[in-house]
Amino acid sequence: MKALEHCIYCSQPLYRLNDGMVKCSSCKKKYSPKKYLNDLQIIHAFCDDLSALRVSRMLRINYLTVKKRFDRFRWLIAAYQEECYLSRKCEVSEYEEYFYLEANKRHDPKSIFDAHNFLTFDYGGLIYTLLMPSLQRHKEQFLADGLEESYYKEFNKYIRLNRIAKLQHRENRITRFWEFFEHFILRYKGVSDEFFPYYLKEAEFKFNHPQQRQREILEKLWLGLKS
Repeated sequence: MKALEHCIYCSQPLYRLNDGMVKCSSCKKKYSPKKYLNDLQIIHAFCDDLSALRVSRMLRINYLTVKKRFDRFRWLIAAYQEECYLSRKCEVSEYEEYFYLEANKRHDPKSIFDAHNFLTFDYGGLIYTLLMPSLQRHKEQFLADGLEESYYKEFNKYIRLNRIAKLQHRENRITRFWEFFEHFILRYKGVSDEFFPYYLKEAEFKFNHPQQRQREILEKLWLGLKS
């Protein structure tokens, strides 16, 4: 990364301060160029699908610092994806319901309650996902009654007969996203229910945009957060 010569906020010349910080000659903002350049490297690594542990070792930065950056990026991405969809939701052409369950749980009837159910929309050639209510709220009662086996059969039957869908072609952007998501989520080796929505939005964002565009968007979002 090159040394900063112009302000990251208004592109005007910078002047250096004695403490290693820089200050803009126009907007008067003050910041650390080293910290900003580190942030850019972390953004690029995130868009390159590198793990937080690998990035921390590569850049010699504390792992928790990188992990917090990654979590913040996902939060920004989720808000960005929501804003994009709301501005163009009238362009929805296809949608379908999807149930995701980790591969090691797919043959255990009791694990059906752990499935993540989300609607997937194609709007103007982009993908948007809407996470549906969790099935966990039903789990305790069905397990207590010993009904998980019958529930599993009825639930599969329900999915076949009542799937929410409006598709124009068998091969479509939505099914391609599902394949992308299944591959994407594997490298995390299990994601908690609390954070699953953010990883889903990360997959959505990375499916929608080529890598260079991901960097440009995330740099702009991060800069806006820091301003």
